[in-house]
Amino acid sequence: MARRPKRSHNGGPPLDEYKGPPWGKGDPYIFLAWQAAHAKSWKAPSHEVMLLRMDRAERLGLTYEEYTLEILERGRHLGHEDADRISAIKAARKRRRAHRLD
Repeated sequence: MARRPKRSHNGGPPLDEYKGPPWGKGDPYIFLAWQAAHAKSWKAPSHEVMLLRMDRAERLGLTYEEYTLEILERGRHLGHEDADRISAIKAARKRRRAHRLD
């Protein structure tokens, strides 16, 4: 008798058994360029910058990751005048948390 797949299983083959290159069927140059850009953008900042971001994120009610992601995506630091954007980030956090509980 076949076992039922787990709730989060998408029905596709296991990813561990893939024997091809990590970029799949696409262009390896684009894959490697994106991989390098991702590593560079998430490189650990200096200790002072990290503490500054943590302090600002805490004052705004965000996590360090949410605050840093906003800087990386939008290119600007959030402040109290960005109340609409901050509330949107918090609402998305609640939706993600509720979605994980389903």
